[in-house]
Amino acid sequence: MKETPLFLPLRVGRYNLRNRIVMAPLTRRRATNDLIPTDIMRIYYGQRATAGLIIAEATNISWQAVGYPNSPGIFTTPQIEAWKPITAEVHEKQGLIFLQLWHVGRVSHPDIQPNRQLPVSSSAVKAGGTITTPGGTKEMVVPRALETFEIPQLVEDYVKAAENAIEAGFDGIEIHGANGYLPEQFLHDGSNIRNDKYGGSIQNRCRFMLEIIKNCCSAVGSDRVGLRLSPSGVVKDMFDSDPVSLYEYLISELDRFNLAYLHLMEPYAPLIPEERYRHYLKQVTPHFRKFYSGPMITNVNYNFASANEVIRTGHADMVAFGKPFISNPDLVERFRKNLPLTDWDKSTFYHGGEKGYIDYPFYNSR
Repeated sequence: MKETPLFLPLRVGRYNLRNRIVMAPLTRRRATNDLIPTDIMRIYYGQRATAGLIIAEATNISWQAVGYPNSPGIFTTPQIEAWKPITAEVHEKQGLIFLQLWHVGRVSHPDIQPNRQLPVSSSAVKAGGTITTPGGTKEMVVPRALETFEIPQLVEDYVKAAENAIEAGFDGIEIHGANGYLPEQFLHDGSNIRNDKYGGSIQNRCRFMLEIIKNCCSAVGSDRVGLRLSPSGVVKDMFDSDPVSLYEYLISELDRFNLAYLHLMEPYAPLIPEERYRHYLKQVTPHFRKFYSGPMITNVNYNFASANEVIRTGHADMVAFGKPFISNPDLVERFRKNLPLTDWDKSTFYHGGEKGYIDYPFYNSR
């Protein structure tokens, strides 16, 4: 009988994954007000350690990076120390865990920023919509465009966060380059209208991302660095006039680094207004597989059957699951035994303490 693709082992960077089921990074906001991880996070990740790889939630690289209160950080000593029991718990259960590094850029607000400063971005271009702050729901603000001389320090913030993650016991790091956050704000010409070496041409708009990748690889090893991209992403009011050419260039450049993996998000189809985004790819993984030779993760709305099929076709090597892992800590076992999945409670995604976080039952304990 032919083996199920999801359960085949895979070499990723310096690690051997026991299966190809990845736990996607999921913002859950269970850290303290000082962005210090809590003990229920240790339980939460430990419960899900049977995944071939856990990518821990988006984690702030500085106070300036913050857009969501109570999301964890990796830039202070107490934060680093608090992550150590979490990574140890996953390793005790023979799991692997990377940490996603995050800077939200313009997706923040003076109510959240240090000294009520403006959030920063590639350019002073406001994102549409609202944001939740400690003072309630507020309109997005026009961010402050970063000065050219400030950008090397931002790159260094990513590097230091990567080094801190390794110190905290993580097996590697993933740069969050998707979903409308700072690196993507530099990539897209809808948010980047700079006229220096970080703006204008596709090559210039990719410069910030590639500098982050290059320097993080130098600091912790390319085989411990992954990157998440959303080539057809439109969340947080993102837009690019030629995303296919942009990401063909970027992904071709990334192929030179021998990264642990590249993590591509398929588009959230219901969020893409047809007229404005007619030129966006409806499926990204099959297209960009041609430009990248290393291990590739695909993500968004896969089920057991479609995940196995995308691996079988060779379009991806692993599949990341998000919400199913929230409500099914034993998702790997449920897939293996064809057991029914528990539905998730959306009201507890971003708050609620233990409820909706560590109280979802394993199938065999029901």
